[in-house]
Amino acid sequence: MKKIRLTPLFFRRIHKWVGLILGLQFLLWALSGSVMALLDKDQVGGHGGGMSHAHPLPPGDYFDLASLPRHEPVTDVVLRDLGTRPIYELRTTKGVRLVDATDGKTVLVDEAMAREIASMMNDAPIRKISVLTKPNLESRDHEGAMWRVDFADAENSSAYVSLDTARFLVMRGDTWRTWDFFWMLHNMDYLNRKSFNHPLIIFVAFGTLWLSGTGFYLLFKSFSRADFRWLRRRRKPAETRGAA
Repeated sequence: MKKIRLTPLFFRRIHKWVGLILGLQFLLWALSGSVMALLDKDQVGGHGGGMSHAHPLPPGDYFDLASLPRHEPVTDVVLRDLGTRPIYELRTTKGVRLVDATDGKTVLVDEAMAREIASMMNDAPIRKISVLTKPNLESRDHEGAMWRVDFADAENSSAYVSLDTARFLVMRGDTWRTWDFFWMLHNMDYLNRKSFNHPLIIFVAFGTLWLSGTGFYLLFKSFSRADFRWLRRRRKPAETRGAA
């Protein structure tokens, strides 16, 4: 079996190919970082606000919760505004239940309600509405089933409304989608686009460290005593003048 010799030539060959592979990732980091910096920050990050329809209400003359049928134990109650009416948000052992705070009737988060809530966040015409049984990449920071309401505006905006609580979750547009694509390239999380310390990027980080270390090693090995002759030449005239 041939023994591998750890010579400068060996390190130079490995350094060359590792540098080529990591160099492509360096290029992606520079490109993605530049694009994200150039995008309008308000259009990228300004789509998660506007929760005015879901703020708590002060005490008042509301329906008595004690009069409701007791189907399952209630663990938490929130009285909040749902745009045009106050509702109770009841959290039970089986999930979330919405009740009209004026008459005690059950509130269903149907398509009409999803349209109403989404229209509070965007006054553009609605192009399409659909149900998601689980979050997609655009709504990955939230949980549970939700309505997706697509608008016919310049940004091709999509609003997400919780199917359980009727809360507005987030609004996404084409600018955010562009930013998210380059964010994926930047943090190298090609599946979930959320983690910045996953195994792949850690491996690349150690590869970069190795590349830097071998680069310094090869740098010093590339010099010889002949490369520093010009220093000795400059020193000799100075010494000659001093002797004179």
